[in-house]
Amino acid sequence: MARERVVSAESQELDGERSAHSLRPARMDDYIGQSDLLERLRIALEAVQQRKESMEHVLLHGPPGLGKTTLAHVIASEMGSRAYITSGPALSKAGDLMGTLTKMESRDVLFIDEIHRLPPAVEEYIYPAMEDFKVDFTVDSGMHAKVISVGLKPFTLIGATTRAGLLSHALRSRFGISHHLDFYDEEDLVRILLRASDLLAMGSFDGEVASLLASRSRGTPRVALRLLRRVRDFAQVRSRGAVTQEVVTDALSLEGVDQLGLDELDRKYLATLVDPYDGGPVGLEAIAATMGDDAGTLEDVVEPYLLQLGFLARTRQGRRLTTRGADHLGISLDTGDDTD
Repeated sequence: MARERVVSAESQELDGERSAHSLRPARMDDYIGQSDLLERLRIALEAVQQRKESMEHVLLHGPPGLGKTTLAHVIASEMGSRAYITSGPALSKAGDLMGTLTKMESRDVLFIDEIHRLPPAVEEYIYPAMEDFKVDFTVDSGMHAKVISVGLKPFTLIGATTRAGLLSHALRSRFGISHHLDFYDEEDLVRILLRASDLLAMGSFDGEVASLLASRSRGTPRVALRLLRRVRDFAQVRSRGAVTQEVVTDALSLEGVDQLGLDELDRKYLATLVDPYDGGPVGLEAIAATMGDDAGTLEDVVEPYLLQLGFLARTRQGRRLTTRGADHLGISLDTGDDTD
């Protein structure tokens, strides 16, 4: 049985989901990070609340685990409404969306994760819902077919995607607010961890420990909170609940997370670039086939952080290990530079 990847930014069930709601901020004032986006949202929320209207549709794009789903709940909370959560792959046909749209009340929020994976038929169906707050539903077929127009109450659609480039222009243009979420800096991650440790009643968790954990969290809040729960479990069993820097180091070592936040999958990716591909360049599909993993997972979850660290270069010829990445692995490259 495959081991769960503890540093994955993908949403998972188990203990992570059970405590996610208790750790997730409910109000805008409690949300940490993404200051530019928060300022835009505060202005938009205040304006529509004064006019008593629904908020404009919002598109959030960026790596997984940066708080897109949390923002949907925060916006709904600030609007005093309800958030309905679904995903692009779950909406395989237009009828899957019909039930949700028709039961939504005025100013409710519909959050669609992985919106770039909406089937074309559903995407066409959602255009009039976004623009005119109505859906055109076809009844019967052939010469007896007729279109029934069903009115909807004004709502806000929040779309989230890790691949904004795969969105059609027609869909992208219907969002009034579009924003790219950036990786978090260590200071914001420390604040998130300290807030979460208070909610989890981890009394011995202090700023120095939070800083150590934040430095290994890949700039991603979801990863930071997942590592925090692993540290809490380790401390409870091995050190009677006391959380020190040594305890954090031992806990993360047990999970295979090194000082830079790299785990076994990251190291396997880098090792694959070295052997058999001699540092590259090599195509992503070839890397995925050699590793026996999914190319989409590598592109969305592994590569962004390696690019941020400067260990990986994406060139026209393919992926290539940089000099910095080679230094981290303790090897030398034959290539002269890291540019295209």
